[in-house]
Amino acid sequence: MTAAVELPMFPLGNVLFPSTLLSLHIFEPRYRALARHCVDGDGRLGVVLIERGSEVGGGDVRFDVATRAVIADSVELDDGRWVVVLVGEDRVRVRRWLAEDPYPRAEVVPCPEGPIGPDADARRDELARLLRRLLAQKAELGDAAAGVAVELSMDPAVATWQAAGQAPLGPLDAQRLLGTDGAGDRLDLVLSLLGEEAAVLAQRLAGG
Repeated sequence: MTAAVELPMFPLGNVLFPSTLLSLHIFEPRYRALARHCVDGDGRLGVVLIERGSEVGGGDVRFDVATRAVIADSVELDDGRWVVVLVGEDRVRVRRWLAEDPYPRAEVVPCPEGPIGPDADARRDELARLLRRLLAQKAELGDAAAGVAVELSMDPAVATWQAAGQAPLGPLDAQRLLGTDGAGDRLDLVLSLLGEEAAVLAQRLAGG
């Protein structure tokens, strides 16, 4: 059994995927302390979706699959707030939540990974086409946030995460994806979720 390691944890209302970026404005005192700890150390922390509760004040309930991330850039402001940019690295499962003084911490282990399958390259190309179609539909409907250039890695596993990060997924669908063990199953799930969203957008465009 893989030994658990202690990791500072940042509970949020949205999901960070591996191989994607997230910018954070940190103002709550306990997370200022977390940022200082990470910047002074190896820069790593966990980002976990809140199942119930609020990002501010504590007392929230969290999911047990999170993303281990590293701080790629950080600025400490004069008043003690932080602006940081995180890069997702890999998925981890929380074995045990620890005392939250001075900030949330957990013991985590890496999540298992299954194979992606022999037809992954073709499905990766399908994913890129579907994402372009979906973003074009959103732009046609007037969504100003839809004009994102689709540049996916040639690695199908990485491309899956990148596509999910650009797609308009809700937090629960995003968490379902993060909790899926196996790159091939995740690729199938992203294709399914994006296909469903594209169908809904097509109906809207048709006036349905």
